[in-house]
Amino acid sequence: MNNSYLEETRDLFRTYKRMAESAMAQVTDADLLRQTGGESNSIAIIAKHIAGNLRSRWTNFLTTDGEKPDRRRDAEFEAPMETRHELMATWEAGWNALFLTLDSLSDDDLDRTVYIRGEAHSVLKAAQRSLAHTASHVGQMVFLAKHFSGHNWKTLSIPRGKSEGFTRQLPNKDAAPKN
Repeated sequence: MNNSYLEETRDLFRTYKRMAESAMAQVTDADLLRQTGGESNSIAIIAKHIAGNLRSRWTNFLTTDGEKPDRRRDAEFEAPMETRHELMATWEAGWNALFLTLDSLSDDDLDRTVYIRGEAHSVLKAAQRSLAHTASHVGQMVFLAKHFSGHNWKTLSIPRGKSEGFTRQLPNKDAAPKN
């Protein structure tokens, strides 16, 4: 099966969204707000930043600069939402902007030019930039959630000591097809 770049990108974004949500579900409301030091960000602040970035980058993606005039990036790193419900509503709004736009694009759009902070990017480059940015922050969220959860953490991937059971054989390209 030959999936398009955009299909693969949507799938990866969905994977990171699920990973972040699974991590957030494993911590208390207090731990969502918890910081490990004076300059560190809480899980809630990172989630707020991801949501703000996705909303800004992917709203009117093809027609306006990815850094929207109403975005207050620095405020994303200040006090997070009051409640988990508020945080998750903001989170969903950012992701909805991303998925609505990705669903509207075709592979023919990949070479089109979009702008982020006045800098020209191909749609392909802008998508890769957004995916990398999101993945890096989701990794931070997972790290913090795992740290705060301690021995209660439920792994989001292959558990320690279980790698051997997840080895898969690649298909033999020279083998005759099975009927």
